[in-house]
Amino acid sequence: MKIKRFDHIVISVTNLTKAVNFYHEVFDLPVLEELSTADRKVMRCGHQLLYLQQLDALSELTPKTPTSGSADLCLVASDPLENILNHLKSYFIEIIAGPKEAVGANGKMHVIYLNDPDGNLIELAVY
Repeated sequence: MKIKRFDHIVISVTNLTKAVNFYHEVFDLPVLEELSTADRKVMRCGHQLLYLQQLDALSELTPKTPTSGSADLCLVASDPLENILNHLKSYFIEIIAGPKEAVGANGKMHVIYLNDPDGNLIELAVY
């Protein structure tokens, strides 16, 4: 068996509305209402999907120990790093590390690190 790619990632969140607003407003990820429910919102992230699910209303198929704030995601941005920094500053988002050089799936990239409202580590990368 050979795995081709990720299809979607699911993040458990404590406040679904707050999480959706963050990922939609700050990262411009569109909400796919036709795939979403009251307790789970589906967002488009490039060719993949990001599922945000309410921690206290999980479906029956979940990780063994679901918790919020334990994800570590790297999101690749198309904007120049300087524009990203200015954009995040306009939303009063604290940069916790970077910019610095790192290596990703496609080679060298420049990254900055921040936390989402649940404390998940978000790495924003520019190749």
